[in-house]
Amino acid sequence: MEYVPAKTLISNYSKDNWWFGINYNMNIYKGCCHGCIYCDSRSECYGIENFDKVRAKKNAIQIIKNELRRKRKKGVIGTGAMSDPYNPFEKELMLTRMALEKINTFNFGVAIATKSNLIVRDIDILKKIKNHSPTLIKITITTYDDELCKKIEPNVCVTSKRFQAIKELSYNGIFTGILLMPILPFINDDEENIIKIVRTAHECGAKFIFAYGMGLTLRGNQREYFYRNLIKKFPKENMIAKYKDTFGNKYECASLNHKKLWNIFRNECERLGILYKMEDIVLAYKKNYGNNQLSWF
Repeated sequence: MEYVPAKTLISNYSKDNWWFGINYNMNIYKGCCHGCIYCDSRSECYGIENFDKVRAKKNAIQIIKNELRRKRKKGVIGTGAMSDPYNPFEKELMLTRMALEKINTFNFGVAIATKSNLIVRDIDILKKIKNHSPTLIKITITTYDDELCKKIEPNVCVTSKRFQAIKELSYNGIFTGILLMPILPFINDDEENIIKIVRTAHECGAKFIFAYGMGLTLRGNQREYFYRNLIKKFPKENMIAKYKDTFGNKYECASLNHKKLWNIFRNECERLGILYKMEDIVLAYKKNYGNNQLSWF
């Protein structure tokens, strides 16, 4: 494991962050080896060189400890936006686990985004954090089909294992749900996929599913990587021509059926009592933390 220098790991306080009500952001690792063909973090605007190589921040746990001690306002610390905190190296390094221990010690909340079922290892600490602060787990699921999952997300556990993780987290009282994104036009943008994901989420005890539209975004560097993988993964489907003919160089690439898919998604969520609006999700996972926790909002 290569370690890279870091002066700080936890961002400044944000009071009204629309994205899951997160107050701070934290990234212990840099880069990601999941190999997802659509990953936005590859975009050149982020300037991450050798993105597929996972590196850890040097002295991460000591820096986190020092920064949490100095924070005047409690809040929810988000992690997983730019690099999955449960990459394969985390199993031995346990940096994410040690960071969660510090978050618990200093009475902060946490919101984790991941594609890995390794997160169930840390249920014991998540339960401790939940006892005093908002705790939110977001598991990304894009397809119900494990075989398709292996094509578009090749180096991380398949969907069925992620659903099992959701089931275990939910059983242990952790507020857990799904990030249903992206939806790839011509690949996973079909009614059956959306319906199966929502219904299985319900069976596994998921509290919410958040879908940011029904499509994906493409920009510099990310687009080229995506197209190269379309050739490798879908050699007979002429995918690149479909994308270029349909979207050109557009940033937003919505499914041609996006309105119909959204209506199906919304109706299924409402029928099964699954939250899908951001404001409802935030209120639900923060609601039981009393007057002494006003900073959560």
